[in-house]
Amino acid sequence: MEGIAGRNPLVTWLVHISAALLVIIWTVPTMGLFISSLRDKDQIAVSGWWTALSGSEQNLVERTAAPDEAVERDGTWVLEGNLFGENEGTVSAFGWRAQEPAAFQPGETAELRGGETLTVEKDGTYILSSVEQPEGKRGQRIFFTSLQPPKFTLDNYRNVLFSQGIGRSFINSLTVTIPSTVIPILIAAFAAYALAWMPFPGRALLLATVVGLLVVPLQMSLIPLLQMYNSVGGFLGVPAKTYAGIWLAHTGFGLPLAIYLLRNYMAGLPREIIESARVDGASDFEIFVKIILPLSFPALASFAIFQFLWVWNDLLIAMVFLGNNEEQLVLTGRLRELLGSRGGNWEILTASAFVTIIIPLLVFITLQRYLVRGLLAGSVKGG
Repeated sequence: MEGIAGRNPLVTWLVHISAALLVIIWTVPTMGLFISSLRDKDQIAVSGWWTALSGSEQNLVERTAAPDEAVERDGTWVLEGNLFGENEGTVSAFGWRAQEPAAFQPGETAELRGGETLTVEKDGTYILSSVEQPEGKRGQRIFFTSLQPPKFTLDNYRNVLFSQGIGRSFINSLTVTIPSTVIPILIAAFAAYALAWMPFPGRALLLATVVGLLVVPLQMSLIPLLQMYNSVGGFLGVPAKTYAGIWLAHTGFGLPLAIYLLRNYMAGLPREIIESARVDGASDFEIFVKIILPLSFPALASFAIFQFLWVWNDLLIAMVFLGNNEEQLVLTGRLRELLGSRGGNWEILTASAFVTIIIPLLVFITLQRYLVRGLLAGSVKGG
């Protein structure tokens, strides 16, 4: 029988349009982030990525040559130079005070204090004239607005990829993420099978507890969990700020979703297969290992994607359980350090986003065919 979309072309077009809109919504910001990661810092600050090919107007400030370089011509001391140095640019307005940075047009003469005059041409050439010989060690400041041509650079990526300690932090992130993904899957698979196919007293209550834990905010339980971990670790003589602590933390936060997702999938598997295996004398462990696990791979892969992305991009739990130790600093923590104490190097954020997305993207591409099947787990009962 034909589906609804097959009988109604309008529905088909609506589905296609909706899919195209979703693709655009996800693709455009990513494209903008990538373009920004290749742009110059100054251009990122004054214009959006969609103007990357058209250049941008920037408010700049430069100083003239030092006063001792002035040359006397016909009784007038003159300083000459170019605001752009060896580069090229176009001046659209200039001024000599910060309050009026665009008070004059190129070619006009501005009168400064002390009888000095300043002229700036469109190509950036300036002439500062004075009746008396200039004094001081620093040149006169010139504020100007310039139309800068498009400029693309790999400096942002160089700053991220070749910064000190980035390789170590990359390994640290893998050390945290891989066990924090595998451990909850192993535990949740056994628990999900028990909740789906092994009748025992209190099973419904236990399942309701797992569902309730899904809504507990991580931030509410983070500090009590850390205090408990430090108490137990101190009693057992286990040092704090170790990888074991962050593995257990991510396992605890990831188990409710893992159990719920896997239980729904396993409960939707055909009952006849399980009963046939029991008739043949298979134990619960054999059924779990030889039948349930192979059939549940889509759900396992779906949770693995979510857990891997969550742990890889995490900064809060890593800072709490590992701290700022240089030997254990994860990739997100290292990138935060690269920004500086006051975020002065914010231009590397766009490049950092693409550096950190490489590994999660490979994981998603590898397992994405199982994602939808795993998310739809339990929505339709098997025959």
